[in-house]
Amino acid sequence: MNFYDRFSVSGRIAVVTGTGRGLGKGYALGLAAAGAYVVCGYINEKGTRETVEEIHSLGGHAEACFLDVTRTERLQETLEDIAARCGSLDILVNNAGVEEINDFFNVTEEQYDKIMGVNLRGVFFTAQAAARIMMKQGRGKILNIGSLGSALGLAKSSVYCGSKGGVVQITRTMAIELAKYNIQVNAMGPGYFRTPMTESFFRDPEHRKWIEERIPAGRIGTTEDLLGTLVFLCSPASDYLTGQIVYVDGGWLAG
Repeated sequence: MNFYDRFSVSGRIAVVTGTGRGLGKGYALGLAAAGAYVVCGYINEKGTRETVEEIHSLGGHAEACFLDVTRTERLQETLEDIAARCGSLDILVNNAGVEEINDFFNVTEEQYDKIMGVNLRGVFFTAQAAARIMMKQGRGKILNIGSLGSALGLAKSSVYCGSKGGVVQITRTMAIELAKYNIQVNAMGPGYFRTPMTESFFRDPEHRKWIEERIPAGRIGTTEDLLGTLVFLCSPASDYLTGQIVYVDGGWLAG
């Protein structure tokens, strides 16, 4: 394999969860642009169908597939079906996530269970189902999506930060246990990006000013800023990198 091929995901089968909008849509578009066949998991069918159509319009290859990470009883069957139809399951981007802003004292059990159910439980069991397939193949890449909240606390996001901190720890333990099967497990931690989930932050002038003043790069990130790291962590170039979280945050945590 030559140097440049090591950074290629051409022909790889990638499953990305939560592709109906926001960063998940960007991850699907980015992997498809890099040559992967992308299975776009959805609970929001309309948004994901639009993602797939956009990939096709750009010359990429993709399909939509219902994939609710909270319905753990169906995850194995769904991923096994994808691998059987497509010939393999090479990459999982565990992106699906939710957030509900609330003061610590006002968090309800329903909010707690919803956020943890998607952001941590869903990530864990989706990775487990994918790893069972990858283990038989003798290779695979699992990329979990963390957050700045994996590394620091954010007011009114106590449960979200707890879930994203947990993503880092399960990434590390998965990496240790799956290394012998040639499966690399890493996480990517986006900083502040403008998405439907974070839109309320940017609509608040004071909150937006607080965000922008703390980014050494001097600007809000774009989806394109994430794609180099994404493709690297899904490509053979990262075969000796596992159990790590790479923050793509414009320097926020460095300060």
